[in-house]
Amino acid sequence: MLLIGDITFVRGAVLGVLQGLTEFLPVSSTAHMALASRMLYGEDAGAAFSAVVQLGPIFAILLYFRQDLVRYVQGILRTGTPGKAITTNDTDARLGWFTLLGTVPLAIMGVLLEHKIDTTFRKPSVMGIFLIVLALVMLIAEAQSKRTRELKDITIQDAGAIGLAQVLALVPGASRSGVTITAGLFRGLSRESAARFSFLLSIPAITAAGLYKLLKVVKTTGLGGQAGIYVFSALIAGVVAYAVIAWFLGYMKEHNTKVFIVYRIALGLLLLALVATHKIDNSAPAAIEKKEKAAAAATVRIAPNSNPTNYGV
Repeated sequence: MLLIGDITFVRGAVLGVLQGLTEFLPVSSTAHMALASRMLYGEDAGAAFSAVVQLGPIFAILLYFRQDLVRYVQGILRTGTPGKAITTNDTDARLGWFTLLGTVPLAIMGVLLEHKIDTTFRKPSVMGIFLIVLALVMLIAEAQSKRTRELKDITIQDAGAIGLAQVLALVPGASRSGVTITAGLFRGLSRESAARFSFLLSIPAITAAGLYKLLKVVKTTGLGGQAGIYVFSALIAGVVAYAVIAWFLGYMKEHNTKVFIVYRIALGLLLLALVATHKIDNSAPAAIEKKEKAAAAATVRIAPNSNPTNYGV
């Protein structure tokens, strides 16, 4: 596994740009980060690094939707309870509460499946399969969606369905924006409205994940001299992500998601081909780290040493 001490400014810049480009597009940022780090550096950057660098896109989306968020928070405070918001025509309150309620399933399952998310689910073969599977589901959604409803028309049932679908994003390769936009299309939302609600749901989701991982990394290893590199990577990811948000919302007004469907299938097939031909290791990050530690220990044991009493240390 690519440990914190192994991240350089060059690696941080490359992975930061990639994180910013893919965080809000329906193509799976986690799959891109894992593939790029393995192909370029021979190792998976790991879930912790990915989550910490997500802080850049978090600030980007907060900045982009700052005016909307102020209205939604005011709506939440104005109504006090989700029940009251649902029974009124207060659109801001409804969207605010629906965003929070739609995040609950992801939060619960994220805690329950944390270990598998960081290890087993991050196998390249798993990512490749989910890239392809969701692409096919997206294709069905494009064909069947009526796309007659807008953001203001979202109901508690829509928020619940899209929130439950977001749980699938815990599997790298599925893509959080991919599953939520697809669910929105199935619920009859326009492409732009589905994308906007997907972005709103991402705010509590990636904020919680990013801050949790950051605290966990600081507690277990400490950033130390790497703090500058992490801030640098997150800053690059944030600048790129802000541009992507603005572009993607404009794109979804006039275009469908088929270009992303084709791209997902191609990337998924590439991942599976690389695994099948042993070009990349299909082990989960934890297994890779364990093998590397064992190899390092073996090297120490057999290394020539003038003092026999030090063998095996």
